Amino acid sequence: MKTSNSLYLVDSFTSEPFKGNPAGVCLMDEMRGESEMLSIACELGFSETAFVMNADARGIYRIRYFSPKMEIPLCGHATLAAAKVLFSESLSLNRVQFETIKGTVLTVEREESEIVMRFPIYQTQPAEAPVPLLKALGLTGFSNCEYNSETNMLLIEIESSEVLRMLAPDYSTLIKSHSGIDGVLVTAKSSHEEFDFESRYFWPWSGTLEDPVTGATHTFLALYWSKKLGKTTMKSFQCSKRTGSMTVSVEGGKELQIKGEAQIIFQGRLLV
Repeated sequence: MKTSNSLYLVDSFTSEPFKGNPAGVCLMDEMRGESEMLSIACELGFSETAFVMNADARGIYRIRYFSPKMEIPLCGHATLAAAKVLFSESLSLNRVQFETIKGTVLTVEREESEIVMRFPIYQTQPAEAPVPLLKALGLTGFSNCEYNSETNMLLIEIESSEVLRMLAPDYSTLIKSHSGIDGVLVTAKSSHEEFDFESRYFWPWSGTLEDPVTGATHTFLALYWSKKLGKTTMKSFQCSKRTGSMTVSVEGGKELQIKGEAQIIFQGRLLV
């Protein structure tokens, strides 16, 4: 039997338990094999599980993310969850850095009850929205369609956040409607005063059906709405069934700041 590892369940991007996006966090002395990590992520069944190895000589933690289907290069809510766990284990720790599988170093800081993550910013380019995909989403029209290559995600803007909240995709048809993307993000300007824009993320190609709250989409979504709204700091709401929110800031067009809360729900041991 292998040495047991600490295992946590954390709800990210929420101030309340059982909302936001649940993530598994596994703290390890050494990184496990990819097939093992995928099996653990599949067993847990969350949209992502983060595997975190002890800090190296530079003080940087290695982090890898797995959905139940595949490894994910970057995940916002699992990064937030991992930082929440490390901050809870050491009350004197206020700043951590994670290095992803692609060598990106993410800086995360504690600000009282909130956690601030610094992520890269990505651009989008105009793209086609296949009619079968729109139909599978339940959309009869859209305002704009763009594509982000770093995350391999399609962005579709619609005019109404109320329509966005009511979407009920046909997932069996959706997954057949496109063969070249990892997920599709549908977004709209919010009709609620406390938020600037809203979104929902569907990814049956590479993960679960719908991700409750998605930090990684904001690597391009924040810049997209910053240009449209003429604002550098915005409040984002993901109107999934669980719901969740975050504050995003586009700093000089080169760095994204994501601020949110997280709640640790469960702590145990992984015995295999």
